[in-house]
Amino acid sequence: MTAFKSDFLNTLQERGFVHQCSDFDGLDALAAKGEAIAYVGYDCTAPSLHIGNFLSMMMLYWLQQSGNKPITLMGGGTTMVGDPSGKDESRALRSVAEIEANKASIRGVFAKVLRYGSGASDAVMLDNAEWLTKLNWIEMLRDIGRHFSVNRMLTMDSVRLRLEREQEMSFIEFNYMVCQAYDFVELSRRTGCRLQMGGSDQWGNIVNGVDLGRRMGTPQLFALTTPLLTTASGDKMGKTAKGAVWLNADQFSPYDFWQYWRNVEDADVVKFLKLFTILPISEIAKLAALQGGEINEAKKVLATEATALLHGREAADAASETARQTFEEGTIAESLPTIEVPRAELEAGAGVLGLFVRAGLAGSNGEARRQIKGGGLRVNDAVVTDEKMALKLVDLTPEGVIKLSVGKKRHVLLKPA
Repeated sequence: MTAFKSDFLNTLQERGFVHQCSDFDGLDALAAKGEAIAYVGYDCTAPSLHIGNFLSMMMLYWLQQSGNKPITLMGGGTTMVGDPSGKDESRALRSVAEIEANKASIRGVFAKVLRYGSGASDAVMLDNAEWLTKLNWIEMLRDIGRHFSVNRMLTMDSVRLRLEREQEMSFIEFNYMVCQAYDFVELSRRTGCRLQMGGSDQWGNIVNGVDLGRRMGTPQLFALTTPLLTTASGDKMGKTAKGAVWLNADQFSPYDFWQYWRNVEDADVVKFLKLFTILPISEIAKLAALQGGEINEAKKVLATEATALLHGREAADAASETARQTFEEGTIAESLPTIEVPRAELEAGAGVLGLFVRAGLAGSNGEARRQIKGGGLRVNDAVVTDEKMALKLVDLTPEGVIKLSVGKKRHVLLKPA
């Protein structure tokens, strides 16, 4: 393990964030002086960011903690183009209104992790629509496009993999890397930004920005990426039966977020404690020493600390207590995820398959049927054996709800409206 001069790189290396860097020595010297201004870009393709974005937010967090300055760049402009990275087909083009709505929805999550303000190390938020939408096409070709080699662009993974699979790539997508590279140059000119960070799949795009900056006369720029986020079993991290692990509470509740971390594989606990909590390494080392069934205690710490970081300590403690009541005491905790069902439906009898789908506990009626055949679905803790079962008002518990469960750890309450 390399010993750096800067707290920033030492922390990132110790906690497992570092995959590639364009110039460790140059970046280390800059960060050691507290002069590293760095950005991560976030396209507005959905109303919420997801757990992969949480990883890059943590990089910005540690940058700020080391006395350097983070920039969160909203991709109001690049979202209009669409990042082809990791895609076999073109992303659906979104309207300006949809992009603006998504942008407004995701802005708030950053302030939960970063400190914004006007101080030297306070975070700032910018939007690349401010300059990308004002570029004149001919000037862009002459002043920016001339620095790009089509031969080299064709070797980039985002392009090469699409072409190798004989999947069409539109001209607008081909220009995404040009827009992202220009963002880096523009941020350097406007703010003194010298570092772009992101996932390993963004390495080619980020290095393009470093190279474009050199050609267009900026100070030396730097690239830093994290490893691909995978579980110990090799799966891509951040997927559940409900879909993506979103960061907005209205998309993925604090309780579900807590449960996600509580249920990670044993082999991932220490890795995720380092990446997704701010616990000192010494405390993580103590948790890493736990063996056998005791590792569940480490998982609870991971779940509570990661949830507290994103949703606040009160929400994290409430999620932890809900889980304790549900799993250790066997009671129905009022704070379990709840959906409302029209009382008239329950009076007439609502099909169990559709209710499990509406509750997000099954992806389809077919999946619910398969779960029933395997004994995986329960209503009020009783195993469902009949796929034609209908739930009625008589099934309400004394608490006035109906408890739907998949396995031992996923529960949703139905409440008549």
